Amino acid sequence: MSRPTGRVLTLLELLQSGGTRTVAELADRLGVDGRTVRRYVSQLTDLDVPVESVRGRHGGYRLAPGYRLPPLMLGDDEALAVLLGLVAGRRTGLTTAQRTANETASAKIRRVLPRHLAHRLDTLLEALDFTDRPGEFDTPDAGILLTLADAVHHRRPVSIRYTDRDGRRGERTLHAYGIVAHAGRWYVTGEDPGVGEDRTLRLDRVTDARALPGSFPAPAGPGPAQRVLSGFATAAYRHEVTVRIHGTVERIRARLPASVAVLDEPEAEGDHEAERWRRVELRVERLDWLPPVLASLDRPFVIERPDALRDLVAALADRLASYARGS
Repeated sequence: MSRPTGRVLTLLELLQSGGTRTVAELADRLGVDGRTVRRYVSQLTDLDVPVESVRGRHGGYRLAPGYRLPPLMLGDDEALAVLLGLVAGRRTGLTTAQRTANETASAKIRRVLPRHLAHRLDTLLEALDFTDRPGEFDTPDAGILLTLADAVHHRRPVSIRYTDRDGRRGERTLHAYGIVAHAGRWYVTGEDPGVGEDRTLRLDRVTDARALPGSFPAPAGPGPAQRVLSGFATAAYRHEVTVRIHGTVERIRARLPASVAVLDEPEAEGDHEAERWRRVELRVERLDWLPPVLASLDRPFVIERPDALRDLVAALADRLASYARGS
């Protein structure tokens, strides 16, 4: 491909990104003068690409609205970015497409990669690994995902069919606030208007979704991601734990993140950096993992409840003392 032809294609990519581009901007990006930019635009129009000339102070060139471009063209870096996104989505479970669609899309891109880039990609994939191994999770239906996204955007109630963790199936109404990807799964969070409480639901357990008439106001308070994390931290579990820890928010959160524990809110600006006593609340199914976590904080703490946690911490302290004495 000659250099002028390559610049014409680059011009098309710049216009494809949207908006109006000035002649000076295009000339700078292409490394040519304004007269050459106009010649390249003429070549595009000769190819039936509808490039519009915009007059005025902020004028320049743009593609006609609604124009469907010919087959997608990706540079080497762009193709690599798309392929890595497909691989990462499949490996971590964060893909809305069925496994076959994911693999066929990857194969189509790989077929048109230059040989040297395909070889480098294979080398990268051999070296790549993921700490999050969710297994063979069910992926959400793309139609359901788009219906929920539309309901979130327009603040419309939505009716969904849902199977809970005990296998019970039912239909419920949701005022969906947002869709969140977390730890290899997709969730929708919103208010159940029947009970006036927030709900966090797994999307792979939703079998149908349809918009309902009406609307609801935008929710106040934290965003969807924070609501999901708070929902995990306050879910019903076997043990309710309350601990007071003397430390900064950052230090405590390093061991007890928002998805695990609820931390009392800072009192004033800059309080995150202050060392003070903070109440931490958790709901957990097991207590045995907590003593090592509290010890790793290396900060003073007081266990308010339950008594069983005090016993476990004392037992850990005795073991550590015994190891230190070599007995």
